[in-house]
This record gives sequence, C-alpha cells and structure tokens, in this order.
Amino acid sequence: MNSTPRQGAASNAERAAHHPYVGMWVTADGYIRHELLPEGRYDEARGKKQSAYQGRYRVTGDHIDYVDDTGFTADGEFRNGILYHAGMVLYREAPRKSPDTVVACSGRLPGR
Repeated sequence: MNSTPRQGAASNAERAAHHPYVGMWVTADGYIRHELLPEGRYDEARGKKQSAYQGRYRVTGDHIDYVDDTGFTADGEFRNGILYHAGMVLYREAPRKSPDTVVACSGRLPGR
C-alpha cells in the first residue's frame, strides 16, 4: 500500500484554511474581536487587550463550539453571515487588502 497522499487531495489544514468562517469576527463597536484561525484555534481580543482569551474551536455546520485554554466552554451559531455567541453579535470583518505594489523609478519624469 502506498502511503503517499493522492494527487489533488486536500489536507484537513488546507480545507480549514478555506472554510468560510475562518477570519476575524468583531462586535459592532469593535471592542471584542474573535480571530478564527485556520488550524482550529482562536484568539479573542477585548478592547486594547490582545489575546485576552485563546483556545480551540470546532465548527459543525453552522454551529461553533469553543474551548479556551483554561477549559471554559462556550458555543455559538452562524446565521446569515453573523456570529451569535454568548449574547454577543459579531460581524465578519472584511479581509485587509495588501498594500499596492510600489514601483521603483529613476526619479526622472518622462519628457523632462
């Protein structure tokens, strides 16, 4: 039996990286920010405190289960592009665009 993965077969990590719920979720005021990372971990910031809570999560359909690194558990539901979690409403943050490419030039303007 050959243990080499099939050509074109996606790994669990590759599938998770493209999961529609991976990314940043924020409350309307921006105070609470949940970053759902592709490897099944999350990082929650509160106000100016980065990484206030961290742990793992699992998505089954539109349901999400959280277990933070202290063992605390919580859950939530995704409905119509909104995450409802522990009495909070979180919205998907638009992905940040990479900066435009900077093109080097000679310092001379054409025709001068």
